[in-house]
Amino acid sequence: MNEAIRVEALRKSYGERTVLNGLTFSVQKGEIFALLGVNGAGKTTALECIEGLRRYDSGTIGINGRVGIQLQSASLPAHIRPMEAVRLFAKWNRVRPDTAILATLGIDKLAKKQYAGLSTGQKRRLHLALALVSNPDIVFLDEPTAGLDVEGRQALHCLIRNLKARGKTILLASHDMTEVESLCDRIAIIAGGRISFLGSAAELAEQTGSRYTVSITTSQGNRRYEAANIADTLLTLLEDYKRKGMAVLDIRIDRGTLEQHFMELVRRKEP
Repeated sequence: MNEAIRVEALRKSYGERTVLNGLTFSVQKGEIFALLGVNGAGKTTALECIEGLRRYDSGTIGINGRVGIQLQSASLPAHIRPMEAVRLFAKWNRVRPDTAILATLGIDKLAKKQYAGLSTGQKRRLHLALALVSNPDIVFLDEPTAGLDVEGRQALHCLIRNLKARGKTILLASHDMTEVESLCDRIAIIAGGRISFLGSAAELAEQTGSRYTVSITTSQGNRRYEAANIADTLLTLLEDYKRKGMAVLDIRIDRGTLEQHFMELVRRKEP
């Protein structure tokens, strides 16, 4: 079985408000997979149902492997110290803490602090360390880099890639599209309680028919152009510059960001 997670026809309502309306997707073993959606789309609800933290109304969820969870919001006793929490979780799971992961997340540097005195970023790093204590096969990350500084984000991204290299499956929800585009093999976009797109960032760009951005630098400066057809537009621009006797020093072509493609898809799905 190559699937680490399978979700079939998942439904969840809060009173008369339907949040998940037949959600269906699967996550393959060893891939980094992202759940995306605008605020209130149901990302966190879907994750909590899959994690077993929230009851759902109907549907089926299959999990193939041990699970580690970093919640978007979590808390520990105010006076517990980070390494005390790590040792406690390790004892529950009957394992030894991975000192390399603790060092990567900087937990070893927080030994003298109490939980209540940690910054938001430090708490999130500790929560991730606790999620990884049991050496899980599947790791759930909800906004994993929220509150982290640039150095902390880079270290966490490196750790996530290392986990993938070790065969771990990672399911994350994030508002950071740059992070998602950099890390993820596939993405699923939730709209209207269902999956409105499932595939790679490149496939999303193909589906939305993204416009190219062309930046041309000459001795007189830099100008940007938008185009749907890159070949015709580029030929026309270069001929125009040649006719005007302007030497082109540099050309950059960008097909747009994941965020732009995401917002275009969301716009199309709006009623």
